Amino acid sequence: MPDLSYGEAVNAALHRLMEELPETLVYGEDVGVPGGVFGVTRGLRKRYGDRVFDTPISESAILGSAVGAAMFGLRPIVEIMWADFSLVALDQIVNQAANVRYVSGGRLRAPLTIRTQQGNAPGACAQHSQCLEALFLHVPGLRVCMPSTPQDAYDLLVTAVHGDDPVLVIENRTLYSGPKEPVRTDGPVQPMGGARTRRTGSDVTVVTWGAMTHRVLAAAEALAGEGVEAEVLETPWLNPFDTEAVIDSARRTRRLAVVHEANVTGGFGAEVVARVVGAGVALAAPPVRIGAPDVRMPAAPVLAQALIPDAARIAHDVRRLTAGAR
Repeated sequence: MPDLSYGEAVNAALHRLMEELPETLVYGEDVGVPGGVFGVTRGLRKRYGDRVFDTPISESAILGSAVGAAMFGLRPIVEIMWADFSLVALDQIVNQAANVRYVSGGRLRAPLTIRTQQGNAPGACAQHSQCLEALFLHVPGLRVCMPSTPQDAYDLLVTAVHGDDPVLVIENRTLYSGPKEPVRTDGPVQPMGGARTRRTGSDVTVVTWGAMTHRVLAAAEALAGEGVEAEVLETPWLNPFDTEAVIDSARRTRRLAVVHEANVTGGFGAEVVARVVGAGVALAAPPVRIGAPDVRMPAAPVLAQALIPDAARIAHDVRRLTAGAR
């Protein structure tokens, strides 16, 4: 099990996929010769030649060609440099890729994987820092996942490319160069879906995904020092979503908080809350959604960080939710 950073784990997964699936292609803006703007595709062009190539700056062309290639036997892995830029290609993603199975009566499929990254980083500004998972989760036919660890970055990408549906793999650039961890690179292909219990607890269930997972775990440790035991449930696959795992945990703790980096209004946290409440779970307190406020992301790093939930704010909101529970 080599020690890999998050970005190195993505790179290792791409090498594995190129080796074991000869129908795979990797392409996008600057992914070939430069090795990717974040270095994640480094070394692929040198090893696999023309199966890895750079494209013009045209997200609609990248996604449109990938849909066609996927329909006729290839498994393209395309990179959209920032998730914000995927909005240029919404027709290709929403109207075309997600519809292939349906409009062909199941005769055709589109095994297409879209790698992108989102979230705020210093100086990212309003057009490079949006969290858009809820937008794509509204579209039937699209699979969506958000890995938070090197192992999940590896496993989820391998699973996505082996699947027969279009998958959006949303990474986070603040994690690419994070600490290295042992990563199993020779395991079997994992099934889609499933939640991870990252910490057990009895006072409150905190559901999260992506980069927020690390902040939630830090908040849970701080709360534990005060006697509040939070159960942290990470859901790296948002479609398919492990609703039952969330419901089971919420039934035990009787309190629910959902944390995401995306702004609160219309965020996927509302869907998680609706599923738990709709299942008739008897909560002891109203559920809480923790996310960014409904404003554009400022350029100044200090202002941007003030908007995104950190461990202190998460702990504060969960503390209020559990007040009187003990």
